[in-house]
Amino acid sequence: MPASPIPRPAAVLFDMDGTLVDTEHLWWQSAAELAEELDLTLTDRDLPEVLGRAVEHTAAHLHRVSGTGRAEQELVERLNESFSRKVAAEVVPRPGALALLAALQAAEVPTALVSASPRRVVELVLGSIGRQWFTVTLAAEDTERTKPDPAPYLAAAERLGLDPAACVAVEDTPTGVASAHAAGCAVLAVPSTVPIPAAERITLLESLELADLGLLAGLTAARAV
Repeated sequence: MPASPIPRPAAVLFDMDGTLVDTEHLWWQSAAELAEELDLTLTDRDLPEVLGRAVEHTAAHLHRVSGTGRAEQELVERLNESFSRKVAAEVVPRPGALALLAALQAAEVPTALVSASPRRVVELVLGSIGRQWFTVTLAAEDTERTKPDPAPYLAAAERLGLDPAACVAVEDTPTGVASAHAAGCAVLAVPSTVPIPAAERITLLESLELADLGLLAGLTAARAV
């Protein structure tokens, strides 16, 4: 009797910072250093305005709460420069990330990188971990709106020629989860820096080391029932 085929998802859409690579702390450092220049000290209250957010959002937040006379675009450029420099010096894959990407590639499962970071940072990370893992990549500039808006995940599914409901999104922040959830994807959440509350259509794992093809396939299968 032939062996049963291994179940596999139609596609997996990965967030980058904090999900595949351990860079969320670098982004926080960049924001905290700029905040200090503006006579601010970031606290846990600022987490929702920094982690998982596009640079423009964080810059606007710092501009607003500091009341600085410096141009908002200047803050965007400073954040971009600082974060890019830190990422170039330190890109560390999250536990289980590369093994899961390799398993998906071996099973010929399409993948997408769906990031709220600018393209320059995405390219730095791809140069470190390998761009061969991804069928398509999207950076902040590739959609008019970014996370928590669903546009990035909708665009990724469209580029893959798939219904978002057939795709699994892998995220690490409430902002990213909100984006993927609103797009209609099944969501696997692996928190990195801040907790993610349990909710319908969101599966929580402590580490990508616990994820495999069967689990990912089961997330979309469960939604079809």
